[in-house]
Amino acid sequence: MGQLLFKKCFWEPIRAGTKRTTLRRWTNPRVKPGGRAFAPGVGWLRVATVEPVELSALREPDARSDGFGSLAEMLTALSALYPDHATDGKRWFRVAFSREEEEARRDPPHEVRKARR
Repeated sequence: MGQLLFKKCFWEPIRAGTKRTTLRRWTNPRVKPGGRAFAPGVGWLRVATVEPVELSALREPDARSDGFGSLAEMLTALSALYPDHATDGKRWFRVAFSREEEEARRDPPHEVRKARR
């Protein structure tokens, strides 16, 4: 079980199902396909896939599934979120997920409850 943090502006698109992927900058994947991840403010997510990607290979449909209106908008946001991405030694990973209503209502994992105190 892992955890995925999202900015508040993405909470509603995740709940609505319009944001179904996220791009992360990691050395190694932090969540596993078929596993669950807790997203504070959203609830439990079911991880479908985790795959390394190159930004140059992404297209407009990739941006839309990530909750952006365009590829240019997504690339601008990623540059702001990860300003050192060109030199940080990490890779881009695309995580595809779904929010399951039943799981979203369950209590957060012990580690997350503890961190909120």
